[in-house]
Amino acid sequence: MIDKEQIPKELLLLLEEKFHGKMDEIDFPPPVFAAMKGELIDYNIEQEFLINRFPILTEQLNPYGNMQGGIIAAAIDNTIGPLSMLVSPPNFTRHIEVKYSQVVSAELDYIYVTAKFIQKKKRQLFFEAVVEDSHGEKLASAKSIHWLIE
Repeated sequence: MIDKEQIPKELLLLLEEKFHGKMDEIDFPPPVFAAMKGELIDYNIEQEFLINRFPILTEQLNPYGNMQGGIIAAAIDNTIGPLSMLVSPPNFTRHIEVKYSQVVSAELDYIYVTAKFIQKKKRQLFFEAVVEDSHGEKLASAKSIHWLIE
């Protein structure tokens, strides 16, 4: 499990404000983020983006030795999800569309997911994400729509 000590205090304060002092009721980051060994790399509240890094683990590989597509989608969701909590909680993923550009070989060691908040329309939040290797080579991209809970 990821220790909350590893999360920048600025983010924890922002979440505390957004969740009206109820952070003790929320797992942030969620257990699935910890299971995937995710790591927060960068964020910018004003520009509304978040970057996470995920290792390519042996148990995530398909029969060809590449990262399974559903795991790539989970890494995307585990980056857009925390960003969505910072943008406008509470909400949930309503639709996510992933476009794979290249195989994610185990030789890459890590993938980097950059999520960006695009806009809010009524009860919908729109996000985009890009998955890259350590050299900035695009591996996949995604669009996601989240639904605000009232």
